[in-house]
Amino acid sequence: MENLVKDQRQSIVRGLAEANEMEALAAILKKMPAVEIADLFRNLSHDQILQVLPVFSTEDLGYIASNMDMELLLELFEHVDRRFFAGIFTNMSSDVRADLYQELDKDQQLELLPFLDKKTREDVIFLSSFPEETAGSIMITDFATVQAEMTVTEAIDKIRVDAPSKKMIYYIYVVDENMKMKGFVTLKDIIMASPDSRVKDVLRSDFVWADVNEDRESVAGKIEKYDMVAIPVLNAHRQLAGIVRHDEAIDVIRAEHTEDMEKFMGILPSPEDLNYVETGIFGHFKKRVVWLSSLAIIGVISGMIIHSYEEAMSSLIILALYMPMIADTGGNAGSQAATMVIRAIALGQISVKNWFNILFKEARIAILLSGVLGIIAFGKILFLSWETEIPHEQNLLFIAFAISAALCLQVISSTIIGAGLPLLVKKLGGDAAVAASPAITTIVDITGLLIYFGVATMLLF
Repeated sequence: MENLVKDQRQSIVRGLAEANEMEALAAILKKMPAVEIADLFRNLSHDQILQVLPVFSTEDLGYIASNMDMELLLELFEHVDRRFFAGIFTNMSSDVRADLYQELDKDQQLELLPFLDKKTREDVIFLSSFPEETAGSIMITDFATVQAEMTVTEAIDKIRVDAPSKKMIYYIYVVDENMKMKGFVTLKDIIMASPDSRVKDVLRSDFVWADVNEDRESVAGKIEKYDMVAIPVLNAHRQLAGIVRHDEAIDVIRAEHTEDMEKFMGILPSPEDLNYVETGIFGHFKKRVVWLSSLAIIGVISGMIIHSYEEAMSSLIILALYMPMIADTGGNAGSQAATMVIRAIALGQISVKNWFNILFKEARIAILLSGVLGIIAFGKILFLSWETEIPHEQNLLFIAFAISAALCLQVISSTIIGAGLPLLVKKLGGDAAVAASPAITTIVDITGLLIYFGVATMLLF
């Protein structure tokens, strides 16, 4: 229903824009949130967007532009007057503004800078100077500050001055004359305090903060751990440089989870979050082909193992029937263990230093799992193969026992491999998620075949 309403809005907006019904269009758009307007702009042509822009104030356009795709912002920059775009740019969220500035080439930056006021120009150059993966790259400079010696009344007056351009005033940061952070107060603290009391009387001096050069994933983790709306970002001199909001932290966590998922499934991560529908076939092909091709080549080893035991399978064809069961069970057990370990590493619950305890724990879990799966496999073989022709010198019960025993060993080895491979990669300084599910499946396939045919030949021949 929501998508239907959204499609109807898009159709109405497109029709009104084409008919140049600006007043009717304005009446609809003015009632919509900025994020929905930004989404609707994706379905309009450049000419239609240019017709719509004058309906809004530059401040409103700044909020809308802050929610637009970077590609659309760059296209907009190409099609509007530089002075007009500078007004939009000035009212954009400072973090999005810095990202856009970095996407512009040098000539475009030089075209834009003369139309920006000094404060905006200094701010965007400052925020654009931080490396991409740091807290500085995702922080904003839209925050309110007061000083500890101010009275509550004076603080409120200053907040009123700061607030029109500050979307984030739940926390008010207390600084000295050199912008060194002393603590913070909440809006509730200010409202509930006596007008004549000092800010220092309600100051919270024990606070969590991030360094401008700190990894942005670490910063997002702090916001999540301490359930913060925003976290202050300080420089080497403990001066307040900016803040990172919770919505930015959510974007970072989502991006990191997507990257880890892609690595775990053997898909090459992209430098940016690609839209599945908008990404072409060749783009998807490039992301997937490397891992699959590499593992397919390594999989030749599996073929060599099967070929070396061809005689055993010829004399006891039932062994071939249950190879998929061994491979699937081993792959599932290994992937499960790897997922649990990678998640625990990502959440900081375990470290490589605990490798022995982790593997010992996983081995004990695997023994319990193998017991259950071995019993299931034993019953499955008896149920499915009770009419299967086998050599007279062989016994179905003993064959079922041998295959089940091989499966139990496969579950134990696969679990240890699945848990150990991420730890090994982490120990070598890599990303644990690189121990991808396809890689684990290929490795446990190889070890599984060796265990399967090794146990079978030892017990049955």
